[in-house]
Amino acid sequence: MQFVGYDSGDGGLLLAADDGVEYVDLTPGAELAYTLGDRHCAGVVDDGEHVACDADAAPYCDQHSHVWVCARCTGECLKDEMDCFEDHAVYLAAFAPDTFKVGVTREWRLETRLLEQGADRAAHIRTVDDGRAARRIEAGIAERIPDRVRVPTKIDGLGRSVDDEAWQDLLGEFDPIETFDFDYGLDLAGRPVAETMATGTVRGVKGRILLLDRGGSTYAVDLRELVGYEVSEGASEREMQSSLGAFG
Repeated sequence: MQFVGYDSGDGGLLLAADDGVEYVDLTPGAELAYTLGDRHCAGVVDDGEHVACDADAAPYCDQHSHVWVCARCTGECLKDEMDCFEDHAVYLAAFAPDTFKVGVTREWRLETRLLEQGADRAAHIRTVDDGRAARRIEAGIAERIPDRVRVPTKIDGLGRSVDDEAWQDLLGEFDPIETFDFDYGLDLAGRPVAETMATGTVRGVKGRILLLDRGGSTYAVDLRELVGYEVSEGASEREMQSSLGAFG
């Protein structure tokens, strides 16, 4: 068996086995009991079927790495013919305590995109009628506000609140169309321990960060870091670093 993908929107893992690909539910309270083995390319899932790959690169080798061309756009279309003629939203997203980013997405999936990223707060600041114009606006704002936030930075902010004063100061430079405030129901008393594992009780999912409770501690797992691992059923017996709360 091998973890071959994840869904940060619905909160789930794709597990390939001999009898096909199954969806591992990550709703709060679900129990995971998998032991990680070797890691290599996850191959590809095509129409529900898994095509395996034994290349060493993980989570994907060059042959199976797919980067959406529009994700690299900064306002000069990289396609043979531009086709993003629909409303796009330019947004700001906040990650506790005081990390902010600018981004672009199709307007109809704005809230979904924010949840996929695990944003704590957000603001829709512009709507434009095509993706190229939106990317140009984003590129201009990105000269002073980052357009990417790394997962370790997001993990560092778990269990903390957004700096409201800093967020309001940033919004004061714009005229938001709509603002968002997300609650992922994690109820964290402190910062979880960053780990790569698949054993424990699911506390919740925030973007692509899976929160697992195990042995009195809470662990933060980057779902992408699980992709490519061969797994066996049964709880891992590997010793884990405990959080300070485990001794309180």
